Formats: sequence, C-alpha cells, structure tokens
Amino acid sequence: MFENESTICAISTAAGTGAIAIIRLSGTDSFKIAEKIIVKKDSFSKLSPKKLLYSEIVDSENKIIDEVLIVKFIAPHSFTGENMVEIYCHGSEFIQNKILESLIYNSATIAKRGEFSQRAFLNGKIDLSQAEAIADLISSSNATSHKIAINQMRGGFKNELSFLRENLLKFLTLLELELDFSEEDVEFADRKELLNLAEIILKKLAQLSDSFKLGNVLKKGIHVSIVGKTNVGKSSLLNLLLNEEKAIVSEIHGTTRDVIEDTKIIDGIKFRFIDTAGIRETKDVVETLGIEKTIQKIKESDIIIYLIDATENFENIQKNITNFFNENDLESKKCVFAINKIDLVDNQRLNNVREKLNFNNKAELIFISAKEKQIENLTDFLIKVSKTLQINESEIIVTNIRHYESLLKSKNSIENVILGLEKNISGDFISQDIRECLHYLGEITGKITNDEILGNIFKNFCIGK
Repeated sequence: MFENESTICAISTAAGTGAIAIIRLSGTDSFKIAEKIIVKKDSFSKLSPKKLLYSEIVDSENKIIDEVLIVKFIAPHSFTGENMVEIYCHGSEFIQNKILESLIYNSATIAKRGEFSQRAFLNGKIDLSQAEAIADLISSSNATSHKIAINQMRGGFKNELSFLRENLLKFLTLLELELDFSEEDVEFADRKELLNLAEIILKKLAQLSDSFKLGNVLKKGIHVSIVGKTNVGKSSLLNLLLNEEKAIVSEIHGTTRDVIEDTKIIDGIKFRFIDTAGIRETKDVVETLGIEKTIQKIKESDIIIYLIDATENFENIQKNITNFFNENDLESKKCVFAINKIDLVDNQRLNNVREKLNFNNKAELIFISAKEKQIENLTDFLIKVSKTLQINESEIIVTNIRHYESLLKSKNSIENVILGLEKNISGDFISQDIRECLHYLGEITGKITNDEILGNIFKNFCIGK
C-alpha cells in the first residue's frame, strides 16, 4: 500500500453556494483530525464505518461553525484506500471555508488537483484508465459520453486489457523458460498456439484502436458543418439550432468571414455546429481566409448541411452542388441538402426542386425555413444519423488519445510477434516483442508509469476528486 504521511482535505462539491456541500478528508490522521473539530467526540470514536453521525463542528476557538452529518471509512475500504472522513455541511461558502480552515489548523493540508483519485490509483483501488474515466464521467455532457465513462470506470476496459496481458505473460514465461534450457533444445511454448493467440490479440487491439474515431466523436460532439453560398441563411440556421444569437445575420454577402461554432445537446447527443463562410469567388483577403477555413472544416466534419436558397435559379443551384461534390471528398460524410426560405415560394416551386435536384442519393433532401423556425425535418435527420453512432452497454470505446497511442504501439509489437512466428525466428526476439506489447498495455492501466505521466493526468482533475 502507498504510504503518505500527509492527511489531505478539500471541498468535493461544486464551487459556490448550495443546499449542502461535501468536505473530504483522507490520510492516516483523518480520524484524529476530524475528532478535534467534532463536538460529539466519543460518538465519533465509536462510530461504525459507513454510518452517519449528527454533530456540531467547531473552529479553533471552540465556536460552533455548523451542524453536520459525518461518515467515516476505514482503510482499505474507502475510495482512496486510506482512512477517510466525509463531512456533509450546509452549502454556504463561508461555512465550507471555515470547516476547511479548522481542518488545516489541526494539521490537514489542502489536496492538489486529483490527489484523492491519485491516492486511489497508488493504493491499487483503481487503475489509471479507471482514474481517467472518473474525470470523463465528471465532465460528461451527454448520455453517450456518460455511458462510455461509466463502462470504463467500472473496469470494462481494464478487464479487456487484463485478459490480453495475462495470456501474453503466460507465453512469455514459456519462451523465457526455453531460453533457460536452450542447450537442451526443448520447446515449452507451442508456436502454433502462440500464433493463434497473437492473431486473436491483434484483432482485439485493432478493434479497440479503431473505436477511437467513434469515441472521439461521441466525446467531443458530432461535427456538423453548415455550408453553402453567401446569404442562403447559414447564420440564421446556426442561431436557431443553438437557440441564441451566436452569429451576425445580414443581407450583405460575405458577412460571415470566420468559422463560428458551438455545441448543443439534442436527444442526449452532443452536436458541434459550425457556421462557415459562404463559398464564392472573392478578392477580399479576409473572406478568402474564411473560405479556406470552411474547406478545412468540411474535411473534419461528420455531417454536412448544404444550405440552398429555395428562390435561387435551378441551374445555379445544380452548378454549385456539382462543384461542391467535385471539389470535396464526401464519401465518409453524411450529407443533407437543406432547402431554406420555403416560406418565400409556393408548392409548385418546391415540387420542381424535388424533381430537378437528383444527385444519385448522395444526400438527403429536406425543406426548412430558418426565418419561420421550421427546422423539425433537419433535427429529425440529425437524430437519425446520431442513432447510427450509438453504442451497446457493454461495448468498449476508446476516447483517450493516450490510450489510443499506446494501443497502436501494442498493435505494432504484436504484428512483429506474428511476423517472427511465421518466419520461425529465435524465441528471444519474439520475447522482446511480447515484452514491448506488455509495456505499452501496461502504460494504459498504469502498471508502467512515471511521475510525469501521473502529473499530466491528475492535474486536470477537480481539487476534491
């Protein structure tokens, strides 16, 4: 067990005033320090673990700060694996700070960012991937990212990696044993069985690393670019989707010269909407830069809303769309033609649009009016696309770039193992590749780590977590 002489304390609830707040204390002297500020000292000393005690708390001058509920956790049966105390007080910022002052006066120290979770990791209560999942859970802003974080925090990813490591270790042991008896020319490790195992592991590593693209989208939001010519209503549509005046709306062509973006949760899914500069030929240097950014955002997008003015000439519409598809690689994108300003045309005009805009099902065709707030068809389309990105409860999705990089390195090592087995190279070279694979898998869970990695991970946590 990791031993740290300091006993740390912090406010674990969100900053500000609320109905209640939680203050945590963790370390060897947690009970001793807590007892000094509690009026019911005898009751606290006899208090059973995980049972609540009602008491008053006093400051260094023995003046009552608040009436609180207190619970204690005895090591190793706590989140950090150390003795812990949680104090539930009224949510006044003044009360919270006074209790902290009293704890510090009695030799506790303020916790650093993520120090509670770091102690949990160092004490073997969680591995590093679970610690990072805790941070993801706290910052989750939609149903899907919450589901992914919960699955990883409960050890789904950890269990997958443990299975891979255990099997690799088994064969590494046999290969190492062969080296010890090399003079006797014995073979403990069945090469065919090892090859089958390596192929199974390669498939699993490929599956996990391939999931990062989806995981990144689900975590950061589905990128939706609103593109089209100038003055077709892109900024109006963005404002309507976000339900706020995010972009300037004007009849002047080229008003939007830079990319404007923000996120919105729709049906539990985070979407990142991007209003782009209108695509047209221009000699304006600033507007040209905006158009270049538009092209870059198209490449990064998952969904493209190509906005069309319903009042525009058919030939111009077809020409612009044809050029758009020819100039951009859209094979991996979900596209929709959104015919805007339908409030300005009659049904005959809309029927003509349906008949003439035929692009071999490259995109869906919907009709909207941003001005009249008629965009239900568009939001239905976005929700439908998002459903194709949903995950199963037990599915492991990688969302962390650190994990992704280690998985790619592990994958490369196991590919070398397979190549070595197929070419029947010496066991000591195969052993080295297996060790490399184990090393990179160990980096994910924290079996292989250093202070710099830990510092980078836990510095982004909340102070009370």
